[in-house]
Amino acid sequence: MATSSTGGVAVAISRCSSATARLIGFTSRSRSSNVLLLTRLKPSFCIRCVSGEPKQRVRDPVTEEGDLEILRSFPLEAASIASSIQYHAEFTPLFSPENFESPKAFFATAQSVRDALIINWNATYDFHEKMNVKQAYYLSMEFLQGRALLNAIGNLKLTGEYAEALEKLGHTLESVASQEPDAALGNGGLGRLASCFLDSLATLNYPAWGYGLRYKYGLFKQLITKDGQEEVAENWLEIGNPWEIARNDVSYPVKFYGKVVTRSDGKRSWIGGEDIVAVAHDVPIPGYQTKTTINLRLWSTKVPSDQLDLFAFNAGEHTKACEAQANAEKICYILYPGDESEEGKILRLKQQYTLCSASLQDIISRFERRSGGNVKWEELPDKVAVQMNDTHPTLCIPELMRTLMDLKGMSWEEAWKITQRTVAYTNHTVLPEALEKWSYDLMQRLLPRHVEIIEMIDEQLVGDIISEYGTSNPEVLEKKLAAMRILENFDLPASVAKLFAKPKESPIVETGEEVEACDEALPASVAKPKESPIVETGEEVEACDEALPASVAKPKESPIVETGEEVEACDEALPAPVAKLFAKLFTKPKESPIVETGEEVEACDEATITDKDEPALKETQEENKAVNLEPVSIPPPKMVRMANLCVVGGHAVNGVAEIHSEIVKEEVFNDFFQLWPEKFQNKTNGVTPRRWIHFCNPDLSAVITKWIGTNDWVLKTEKLAELRKFADSEDLHIEWRAAKRSNKTKVASFLKQKTGYSVNPDAMFDIQIKRIHEYKRQLLNILGIVYRYKKMKEMTAAEKEAKFVPRVCIFGGKAFSTYVQAKRIVKLITDVGATINHDPDIGDLLKVVFLPDYNVSAAELLIPASELSQHISTAGMEASGTSNMKFAMNGCVLIGTLDGANVEIREEVGEDNFFLFGARAHEIAQLRKERAAGKFVADERFEEVKEFVKSGAFGGNNYDELLGALEGNEGFGRGDYFLVGKDFPSYIECQEKVDDAYQNQKRWTKMSILNTAGSYKFSSDRTIHEYANDIWNIEPLQIN
Repeated sequence: MATSSTGGVAVAISRCSSATARLIGFTSRSRSSNVLLLTRLKPSFCIRCVSGEPKQRVRDPVTEEGDLEILRSFPLEAASIASSIQYHAEFTPLFSPENFESPKAFFATAQSVRDALIINWNATYDFHEKMNVKQAYYLSMEFLQGRALLNAIGNLKLTGEYAEALEKLGHTLESVASQEPDAALGNGGLGRLASCFLDSLATLNYPAWGYGLRYKYGLFKQLITKDGQEEVAENWLEIGNPWEIARNDVSYPVKFYGKVVTRSDGKRSWIGGEDIVAVAHDVPIPGYQTKTTINLRLWSTKVPSDQLDLFAFNAGEHTKACEAQANAEKICYILYPGDESEEGKILRLKQQYTLCSASLQDIISRFERRSGGNVKWEELPDKVAVQMNDTHPTLCIPELMRTLMDLKGMSWEEAWKITQRTVAYTNHTVLPEALEKWSYDLMQRLLPRHVEIIEMIDEQLVGDIISEYGTSNPEVLEKKLAAMRILENFDLPASVAKLFAKPKESPIVETGEEVEACDEALPASVAKPKESPIVETGEEVEACDEALPASVAKPKESPIVETGEEVEACDEALPAPVAKLFAKLFTKPKESPIVETGEEVEACDEATITDKDEPALKETQEENKAVNLEPVSIPPPKMVRMANLCVVGGHAVNGVAEIHSEIVKEEVFNDFFQLWPEKFQNKTNGVTPRRWIHFCNPDLSAVITKWIGTNDWVLKTEKLAELRKFADSEDLHIEWRAAKRSNKTKVASFLKQKTGYSVNPDAMFDIQIKRIHEYKRQLLNILGIVYRYKKMKEMTAAEKEAKFVPRVCIFGGKAFSTYVQAKRIVKLITDVGATINHDPDIGDLLKVVFLPDYNVSAAELLIPASELSQHISTAGMEASGTSNMKFAMNGCVLIGTLDGANVEIREEVGEDNFFLFGARAHEIAQLRKERAAGKFVADERFEEVKEFVKSGAFGGNNYDELLGALEGNEGFGRGDYFLVGKDFPSYIECQEKVDDAYQNQKRWTKMSILNTAGSYKFSSDRTIHEYANDIWNIEPLQIN
C-alpha cells in the first residue's frame, strides 16, 4: 500500500468474476463521495496525510482530476457496495478467509464506508488549506462517540443501499452493526457532548478539528456479580479499529521532568528529562447531507525503538530494558486512572500535558505551513481558536506561552496577548471544591518551565487585582487575592504582603491548660463542611460527567489527605519538642479522619495537654526561659488552581445551562466576573438530532416527518414545534404510541439477553441512565421503588392494581472503581431487583433491572423506548445534563428537580408536561445549615423505608454505611448532604401524580408529543452556532 500526503482519493483493486475489467464508482445521491474499484491495474491506495509538515506530492495516475471525473459518473448502487465489501473481506482482512460471518462482515463493511468518507475528508482538508480561514480546535479528554457505522452511512444517506448490499451477502445491516464495539474514549456527558459538537461542526460546515487521547483500555467494562459492580479492562481495540488511520509520520516530542536553563540570548530553555513521542490517529467525522468531513485526531504515546535497552534485555533484565516504552505507553492506557497514589497523580498530569503539548504543536505547525514563508504570530488568534472542554486542557495556556516565548522568540507581553485571544474555557461544574487543583510540588517536578510561567501569570494577576481595587481597603483586597490567585497557599510578594501586616500575638501557654493553637477562623470550605463535600487535588469531580475521587470514596484508607484549601492553624513555629506536641493536637483520631470533602476540621479546639505531654513542654520552657510562646505553623499544601488559570488565561468563559452560567457568575467565579464581566457567557448544551432521534428512533422519525410534511427538521429542529398543532389528533396518538410500543419491544428483548429478566412491554418504562454518583441521586430513586414495593406488599391484589400502574424501572451507569458509596448504591439496586423480580405477589406490576456496562449503544435503544425519565439531582449541583435533552426529544416525559438544563426544558415543553419536585437551588445552603443545627425532622415515610431496607428484606448485605450517609446532622459520610431525606416526601408524592397521568393514555400521549415539540432548542447545532459566532469567530465553509 502506498501513501501520499496529498493524493486525493482512496483507490482499491478488486477481482471480478468477469474476464473483463470492471470499473465500479461510489457516488452518493448528491455525488458528494466517490470510491473507485478497478481491476487489472497497478494496486494503489492513496490517503491524504493530514500532517503538520508539507510533503512532496506523489502522483497517482488513477487519482488525478480527469479520473475523478470518470469516478463521479458512476452511480452508487447496492451491487457496487456489495462488491466493495467483498473486496475488503478478501484484500484487507483481519480474519481468516474460511468464512464470512458477522464480525468479518462488519469490518469489511466499515472499511467500505471509510473509503467513501476519505474522499470527502481529503476534499475538506484541501479546501480548508486553500482558503486558510480561521479554524476551531476542540480539546477534550473525552469523546464518547458510540458506534460509527450507522451514523456514517446515515450521514452519507446510504443506509438503504448498505442494507440491500448486506442482504445480498447473507447478512442484515442490524446484525452487522451490532458487531461494532463502542469506542472507549469517554465515560459520561463530557465526552458525549464533545462528540455531538463534532457532528454539528461537520454538518454545519465549520472548519474545526477535535483533539483527544486514544485510550487503549478505556475507563473499564462493568460486570454485575453477586457482589455488585466489578471492573475489567475494555477490549475495544483488540481486533482493531476500522475507522482510524494511524499517521505514523505525524508525531511530536513531549517532555517531562528535566530542568530550565537560561540561554546565551537570555531566553529560557527546558532541557533534559524524560522524552516520549505522541503519534496521531485520525478518525473522519462526516457531516449530514454535506461533503464536509472533519477530523478527530487522537494521540497515542511511545518512545523511539532505540530506547529499548538491548544490553539490559540480553542480560535478562527485561523489565528494566522496556521501562521507557512501558512508561510512555501507559499514558494512553486508561481514562481517568486512579490518583490516590503519587504515581496516579503523575500519570493523570502526564495525560493532560500530552494532550495539550501534542495538539498545540500540531496546530502551530499547521498555522506556520498555511502562512507560507511569512509567519505573523500576531495573526495566530485570527486563524486559530482553541476551546478547552473543562479544566483538563488547562496546560494549553502555559504551553502556548512557552512555545511563543522560548521557541518563537516573542516577548512576554506579545505572547500573553496572543494566548489570551486564542484560548477559551468551558466550565462544567458549579462546585468550587470540584474545580481541579494540582500539587505545586508535583507540577514543578514534572513541568518545571510551565510552573515558572504560571508563577509569572499569577504575579501579573496580583498586580491587576491591586490596580483594580487599590489598597485603601486591605480586607477587601486580601479576600480578592485569596479567591482569585492561581497559586494557592503562597506568600504574597513582599510589597503586597506589608499591606496586610498584623502585630503578632504571644499567647501564654501553661501546662495542663487547653491549648488553642488555632487563633483564627478556618476557611469556609473547612469550617462549613456541609457546603463543600467534594474536594480533590488533581482530580476532576464534575457535577455532570465523572466519578468521585478515590480519596473521598475510601476515607478510611486515607485518614489525612490534602484539601487544597488554606488551613492556617497558627502563625510561626515552636521549638521541636513542642512542635511535636502540637502535631499531636492537630491530628484527628483514626475514627475521625480528615478528608478533602470540606468536613469540619477541628484541629485543636477541643484538645488539651495531658500529663504525659508535660515533660516536652517543661523542656521547652527551660530552653526559652519564658512562657510567652508563639503558635505552631503547619503550612497547608501549595496548590495550582487550574480553573482560575483558565479564567485568567482565556478570553471567554462559558457555562453550559442558563442556571449554571448564573451560578458561575454569581458564586463560582464571582470575583472574576466583577473584574471581567465581558468574559462570561452561557452556551446551553445540545445534542445532535441525527444520532439521537433520526438514526436511533426511525419509527418515531417517520411519524414526525409524515405529520410535519418534511424531514427538514433533522437539520432545522425548530420545525419540531409544528407538532404542537397536532397534539390532540387521535390519529397522531395512535401512530405515536405504536412507535413507542415497537421500541419497548426491542428493549424487552435486549434486557432479556443482557440480564435474564423478562419484562412486559405494556408496562411503563421508567429509566435512569447516567453515571452513578450521590448527587445524581440514584439512591433516591431506588428508595422510592422500595417504598412502592412495601406499599404493594401491604395491599390486596385488587388494591395494588387500582393504585399502581405496572412499571419497569431500568437503571444503567458506571460507578468509578474507587467510589465506594456509589458502588454500594449499585449493589442495593441489584439486590432490590433480585427480590422484587422474583416475588410472585408482585408479578409484572413492578420490575427493577440494572443494565450492566451501560454505553452509547445501549442508550440508543433505551431512550427511544422510555416513557418516564428521572433527572433528580440535588438542585444546584448538575451543570446541565444532556441525556435529559435526548429523552425529551424522543417523547419521554421527565421527572426532575429545577437543576441544570431541566429548568430550560421545562420552560420549552410546558410546566404541565414536566413532573417537578424537590427543593430549589437557592434553598439548598439554608437547608444544609438547618440540618447541621439539628432542625431537620425526617418524614415518617422516609424513616419507614430505611428501616425496611435494614430489616433484611433484600438479602443479607449490610447497608448501614450506605444508609448512614442519610442520618445524623453533620460529619463526613453523615448528614444527608445531597438532601435525599428532605426531597423524599416530595418525590414519592410526585410519583403518585405520574401514576395518575399514565392511567390516562390520551393525556400521557399528548404530554409525550409536546416534549418532542418543545425539544427543538436543545440541538447541538444551535449550540455550535453560538460558539462559532460568540467565542470562536469562525464562519461556515461549504465545499461546492
